[in-house]
Amino acid sequence: MKRISIGSWAYAIGPYEENPVPWDEVTRKLKELNFDGVELGGFSIHPSPETHPTKEDRDKLLADMADVGLGLSGFVPNLWGENLIDTEDTSVYVQKFQEAADFASDLGIAGIRVDCVQPPDILNDMDEDVARKRVVSTWQKCSDIAADKGCYVTWEFEPGFAFNKPSQILQIIDEVNKDNFGVEFDTCHAEMVAGKGARQPGEIETLPGGCLEMAQKLRGKINHIHLIDSDGTLHHDETSAHPPFGDGYLDFDAIIPELLKNDLSHDWWTIDLCFWPDAWAVTERCKKSLDEYNAKYCG
Repeated sequence: MKRISIGSWAYAIGPYEENPVPWDEVTRKLKELNFDGVELGGFSIHPSPETHPTKEDRDKLLADMADVGLGLSGFVPNLWGENLIDTEDTSVYVQKFQEAADFASDLGIAGIRVDCVQPPDILNDMDEDVARKRVVSTWQKCSDIAADKGCYVTWEFEPGFAFNKPSQILQIIDEVNKDNFGVEFDTCHAEMVAGKGARQPGEIETLPGGCLEMAQKLRGKINHIHLIDSDGTLHHDETSAHPPFGDGYLDFDAIIPELLKNDLSHDWWTIDLCFWPDAWAVTERCKKSLDEYNAKYCG
């Protein structure tokens, strides 16, 4: 059986940005709903290298999590304020990643998420090869940093960031070429990228099989999994909407067996309700839906 977590950002950004749910309340409620863990978004008021700067702070956080009875399935550092594609010097980005890796390692978190930071239309204004080489070389450095900490790097591709075409995604993974680097496969993002070609600059590139075909093409390159439905729409024309299970059309009876063909280094499945209005109202329903798939395919 897989352990089930959910991203804490669902209760901290988007509809909750002005009134984020305190961390203690998030963990308490998730435990009441029988989650095994939480995936930590290091922004807003939730724990981050800034809110927990010392080893003592982090040890206390770990002790609190143990008291609640939840694990930590991954860490999403706040790198959105940094420059990646739009600068020749990505040293600040790399330094922020180093801080994130130190933080994750101190908390026993293996997976550290990254994205391309800049929106897809940046490729309309600069040479794509130059942009890609900046991303690849930076993530190679980050992968080495993570490896020194016993961690892996997982890239969450999505419509809202550059390099959101299937062929671009495959090319970047191959060029980074690090054993501890791979893809965070979010089923909703995969459908919007591969099935809809959402926010792709220039010529649209899709796959007939959408999310499922994208999973097949990425087999063996996936090192982290986010599961949530898709209704083929974007949130505010920016990124994938992340509707609850049953509110979309994805065929999880085909997708989940395919994803299970990846040999992950951990046993986590993470629900992602990013930007969903009133995420608490559907959290329990999503947990029950994923429990059913878990029992069906992993029991």
